[in-house]
Amino acid sequence: MSPTQNSLKVADRYLLNPYDLGHPELEKVFSKLLSHQLDYADLYFQYHRSEGWSLEEGIVKSGSFNIEQGVGVRAICGEKTAFAYSDDISLPALTAAAEATRAIADGGGQRSVAVRPHAGLPRLYRGDDPLASLDDTAKVKLLERLERFARDEDPRVTQVMAHISGSWEVVMVMRSDGHMAADVRPLVRVSVTVIMEENGDREQGSGGGGGRFDYGYFDDDRLREYALAAVHQARTNLGAGPAPAGTMSVVLGPGWPGILLHEAIGHGLEGDFNRKGSSAFSGRMGQQVAAKGVTVVDDGTLPDRRGSLTIDDEGNPTECTMLIEDGILTGYMQDTMNARLMGVKPTGNGRRESFAHLPLPRMTNTYMLNGDKSHEEIIKSVKKGLYAANFGGGQVDITSGKFVFSTAEAYLIENGKVTRPVKGATLIGNGPDALTRVSMIGNDMALDPGVGTCGKDGQSVPVGVGQPTLRIDGLTVGGTG
Repeated sequence: MSPTQNSLKVADRYLLNPYDLGHPELEKVFSKLLSHQLDYADLYFQYHRSEGWSLEEGIVKSGSFNIEQGVGVRAICGEKTAFAYSDDISLPALTAAAEATRAIADGGGQRSVAVRPHAGLPRLYRGDDPLASLDDTAKVKLLERLERFARDEDPRVTQVMAHISGSWEVVMVMRSDGHMAADVRPLVRVSVTVIMEENGDREQGSGGGGGRFDYGYFDDDRLREYALAAVHQARTNLGAGPAPAGTMSVVLGPGWPGILLHEAIGHGLEGDFNRKGSSAFSGRMGQQVAAKGVTVVDDGTLPDRRGSLTIDDEGNPTECTMLIEDGILTGYMQDTMNARLMGVKPTGNGRRESFAHLPLPRMTNTYMLNGDKSHEEIIKSVKKGLYAANFGGGQVDITSGKFVFSTAEAYLIENGKVTRPVKGATLIGNGPDALTRVSMIGNDMALDPGVGTCGKDGQSVPVGVGQPTLRIDGLTVGGTG
């Protein structure tokens, strides 16, 4: 059985069969919708099972288990959208939602819909349920091993907080053009935070990872890696001095520091902001928006990655979308509605948190491609500056592109060498401007370990980020020294 056929079979089992729904019933719902003059309509079915376990002070302090299911009905006429949702997946509920949403359009539509499954979708991840991959006792023992690995790394560790979460989601999309697609999505994540104390000082560090697989991914070697990363970060900050302030060259490490790229320019390249003219990149297609050598893509097709999807939440296959190529703006991330209004094709970036939310153009895995410099060569090129190896939180204004990011692990660069660690550093700048200040691009591109979650308009979705080592000149650093 092909991946496509298997996903549709699972969707039928969880989303249609229990409610005596089949293609004829759903075609009747579309006939009700399309009795009015709509440009587009869709049904989004979802079954979502999730759990979370948290350990603190050697004890499982909290746990959760949830099952959610429902259907969202959307109708679009011009720039107007009507949306209704229900956790009752039944023909009467669907018919009532169809009658409510079609009210945005005039009567007189005559179309009927013949549903046809989408064929030939790739297998980006296995559809196994991660919640069933370990029993409850084994999940607790996994957390206990993670705590032990962290404490064994350094006697100054006084507290360890460990968390494991998993979800299994079945989605099915049926559209007014007859297109039908389904996806079965596993997702797991492990995180660990440690607190270290020495001479009255306290610092914390964190580590973790995950992706679209089951809990078997988290073997002891990987758990040790997460624990070591958390302890290393806390240990580094225990010995750190105050960060300098001023304008200087900043070197960003590979991997998770790509979160700056995600926030500072990624949201500005989403279709809705550009259609409305509210992005700093609006109207700049084909223009030089970054230094030569800067190439940025959004790729939802990477196997097993946290941000990847076989189909987006409108049933479109995800793509590797070129956003910036050699410094030139070449594309935006599009959902169906904004793509239609802008006269372009959707890029498989229509995403929603659940059946109770409208889809929006959103990132999947957004990263910068490799350049030709080694990490060591980039560090050696800086006489005086800052090396930001890891990031904490950040904020960005989509309209202006202005951002503020705090570093979680940073060091001084002095005479071409990474020297002492510093803490309290914040990076302040403007995303589009910062792109033009990239002077060196490394050949060590890495993706984050699988921990990213992106928020937009009150909706959260899993995402990935990445980049090689970057040198950015003339960046403002806020510090305490």
